[in-house]
Amino acid sequence: MRAVESRAEIYLMALQSLSKAEREVVIARLLEDTKLRENILDLVLIQQRQGEPSRPFSECLAERGKRANKE
Repeated sequence: MRAVESRAEIYLMALQSLSKAEREVVIARLLEDTKLRENILDLVLIQQRQGEPSRPFSECLAERGKRANKE
């Protein structure tokens, strides 16, 4: 386990050891920081969409170009 992962595990264990009320306060404080909140939301979205099919970015651009030409 890398040092970053090890440190993250320690923080997670500490968070989990708190009462529900304490966890809610910590999470609420984390979400007060706009940039941190955006990062958290990005990570949640990535995790939620992990199982979705993907396609090459070049295909997306080509499709977008076709739609733009029709308009």
